[in-house]
Amino acid sequence: MASWSQVEKEAPELTRRARAAFDRHIHKTLATLRRDGSPRISGTELEFAEGELWFGSMPGSIKTHDLRRDPRFAVHSASEDPPEPGRPRETVGDAKLAGKAEEITDRAARARVYGDDFADGDAAMFRADITELVVTRVAGDPPAHLLITSWHEGRGVTEVKRK
Repeated sequence: MASWSQVEKEAPELTRRARAAFDRHIHKTLATLRRDGSPRISGTELEFAEGELWFGSMPGSIKTHDLRRDPRFAVHSASEDPPEPGRPRETVGDAKLAGKAEEITDRAARARVYGDDFADGDAAMFRADITELVVTRVAGDPPAHLLITSWHEGRGVTEVKRK
C-alpha cells in the first residue's frame, strides 16, 4: 500500500486536485465496516503531514472499534455544486480515497502530527495506507462532461470522460 507522498510522486496533478477538494472543507465523511460487514459513515477531519495522510477519532468511538477490527476505510470530501448554466468554469470537484488504516500509538509520532495535547490523550490516531484515489469534476468549455481521474495501487492513473 502507498503513503500519500508515494501517490503524490506517481500522480502529482491528481493529488493536487484531491488536496484542493479535501482542503475546501474541514469535515469529511469516513466509511468503515460494521461487525456484520455493512457500511457505517462518520464525520472526520484529515491531516496531511510528513508525507502521510492522518485522521483521528474520539476516545471509545465506534469508528475506532470498526477500524481496529477491520482497517479498511473510504473517505469522501464534501461535494461541490456544479457550475451555473451560462457561467462556465472548471470545478475543483470532489475527492474520494480508500485504503487501510494503521493505528499509531507512538507518542512522538502523535505529537509531531497533532501536538503534545493529543500525544498523551485517549483519542485514536490512524495513518492511511492508500489503495485508491479518485477526483470527479465537471469539465469542458462549456462544462459538458464529468471527468473522473483515478489512481489505483499497481495500475497508476486513468481518466474517463462521461457525458
